[in-house]
Amino acid sequence: MSKNHNTIFYLIIVLFGVLAPWFLYPIFLMKILCFALFAAAFNLLLGYTGLLSFGHAAFLGGAGYICGYIIRDLGLPPELGLLGGTLFATLLGYIMGSLAIRRQGIYFAMITMALAQMLYFVFLQAKFTGGEDGMQGIPRGTFLGLLDLQNDINMYYVVFAFFLASIFLIARVVSSPFGKILFAIKENEPRAVSLGYEVDRFKLLAFILSGTLAGLAGSLQALMMGFETLSDSHWSMSGLVILMTLVGGVGTLIGPIIGAFVITVLEHKVGEIGNWIFALTNIEWFRTLGESVTIVTGLIFVVCVMAFRKGIVGEILDLFKNRTN
Repeated sequence: MSKNHNTIFYLIIVLFGVLAPWFLYPIFLMKILCFALFAAAFNLLLGYTGLLSFGHAAFLGGAGYICGYIIRDLGLPPELGLLGGTLFATLLGYIMGSLAIRRQGIYFAMITMALAQMLYFVFLQAKFTGGEDGMQGIPRGTFLGLLDLQNDINMYYVVFAFFLASIFLIARVVSSPFGKILFAIKENEPRAVSLGYEVDRFKLLAFILSGTLAGLAGSLQALMMGFETLSDSHWSMSGLVILMTLVGGVGTLIGPIIGAFVITVLEHKVGEIGNWIFALTNIEWFRTLGESVTIVTGLIFVVCVMAFRKGIVGEILDLFKNRTN
């Protein structure tokens, strides 16, 4: 995508983001922003470095718990909670990355998943997390002593500001010499090694940065929702962020954002989708699915992946290239 197209897209995001909470439900919008940031952070690792992690839920959930602990149990302001949760994700990224980058391919993915599940069971047993009941009653407080975050509009604009800053940071990293080296590692790691680059060091830095931004997303989500649950730390959340990235478009700046939006909307509208299918087919089975109606969502995901091999954004970019050629 050209710089002009990127600029136009960013302007659309800013304009839509500024006006959206006055027309749409702010809580739902904030959830989309948090997942979009989570997916964009994951894409930095998969799309630009070629590392498939099945453990990114550890950053999302872990940062959320630490953020909630700092705010609720220690009584510190929300900005310190966000900082603490993000720094925890940074440290966790260093530990997990140092162990995982010693292996490649499926072995790398399985190591990250195993480490994340270990942390999941720690959160399950820890007293401050609330176990299966989750961490409840995280107060929003006042941001920097100025903004009352109990107001959903104020909370939304704080989340949106962090989201924009993170996306611009990712865009800057990708376009920098560091980003070009990451891309070279993804395309041909042996050649990058032969050129004298310390590949493991660059992989570790990418892993840490990705984990940090994922942790920021988790901290913002915990602060916004007022609670943190084990579902954010479970391996299925890692699978969900992979799906968001694949549906939107791996290796594109805006793909994960689109993917997060599509999947979040589908998950919240799955009941309506089931009723719509029932109305068209008159198959009673759809009415009796109950909570298992997520099968419908799964079918939709399969269709999306099969129909858009390069993701929604990837297919659109190919269409533009074909037209210009």
